[in-house]
Amino acid sequence: MQKKNYRKTAVACYLGFVTQSIAANFAPLLYLTFQKSYGIPLTQIALISTTFFFTQLVTDLICAKVVDKIGYRPCVVASEVASVLGLVGLAFLPGIMPSPFAGVLISVIIYAVGSGLIEVLVSPIIEACPFEHKEAVMSMTHSFYCWGCVAVIVLSTLFFRIFGIKYWPILACTWALIPLVNTFLFAVCPIEHTVEEGKGMTISALLHRPLFWLLVVLMVCAGASELGMAQWASAFTERALGVDKAVGDLLGPCMFAVLMGICRTFYGKFGHKINMTRFMAASGTLCVVCYLLAGLSKSAVPGLIGCALCGFSVGIMWPGSISIASRSLPGGGTAMFALLALAGDLGGSTAPSIIGFVSERASGSLQSGILAGAIFPLVLLATLLILNRKKEQKEK
Repeated sequence: MQKKNYRKTAVACYLGFVTQSIAANFAPLLYLTFQKSYGIPLTQIALISTTFFFTQLVTDLICAKVVDKIGYRPCVVASEVASVLGLVGLAFLPGIMPSPFAGVLISVIIYAVGSGLIEVLVSPIIEACPFEHKEAVMSMTHSFYCWGCVAVIVLSTLFFRIFGIKYWPILACTWALIPLVNTFLFAVCPIEHTVEEGKGMTISALLHRPLFWLLVVLMVCAGASELGMAQWASAFTERALGVDKAVGDLLGPCMFAVLMGICRTFYGKFGHKINMTRFMAASGTLCVVCYLLAGLSKSAVPGLIGCALCGFSVGIMWPGSISIASRSLPGGGTAMFALLALAGDLGGSTAPSIIGFVSERASGSLQSGILAGAIFPLVLLATLLILNRKKEQKEK
């Protein structure tokens, strides 16, 4: 019998996260272009990001019920096809539909479905592969989301500077080539299941496990710690340093993503020598320090250092939480991965709003909002402590 090549599966999973980074980061670079080219008001443009994350949340929830019935391969192939259709649709639909905003929104919904499927499926697919040091492999896989973010921001900015922003539809179609290629990779690579088909825990069974709720809290805090700072990094950098948006994006979100990718790549290379829980705890502590530094600093440079280092501190949180969940509830199955993705998205979508709300109440002081964001890694640390105690009690 021919030996299965799981490296193909790993490459497909890497490109899956690159695809997700394109879906999450490309359209926001075009918001002002949409306003100028199509006359879409800012109030409607603000709905684009909300629609993307809401669609992703709904997809996460639906996946918990239907993926096991349909199968991993058809669903993950569909994720790439939806990403292709959404990106190509973004290039053409706004220009041919009576309402350009409707064209943008339809395209965003289509590739957000693809993004949600990727988020739910890639982690269990990589977890099911017979690799040594699975926690390290999980971290390395998730690092490709970070590198994808950096590539989208930097290469798109270069494209716009060289060829002009008016040719963005060509770039959208160019980015669509990545999920197009990955469609064929996922169609042929070996795919296993974390548990035997039909043997995974049901949603009801998971919800009745106190341990699962601790894992949910861990995942909510992981998403909140990451996106709370990431979503405000550009505005924070612009305000702190007084630079224009292009420079602010490179120093803020881009540097944040680079350091987050370095953290995940580092653990991917050396994770087999490092205890995951201890590394998570050290990262959570550093994250608290970063939020405090950014929130309390009276000088621009220390604040920027805190903002950038926060990217490194949150790097392990999302993949680490998934690895801890896989180890703690090995029979969780697809439902567990889907609900954890939902929890991470919930934290990631609410934390920026909480920081914005606190900033507004503090007379527009963004630092006050950032300071309030320190609660997310603090709760993550407390949850890690509880989980570690439960593990020690079980081993006695």
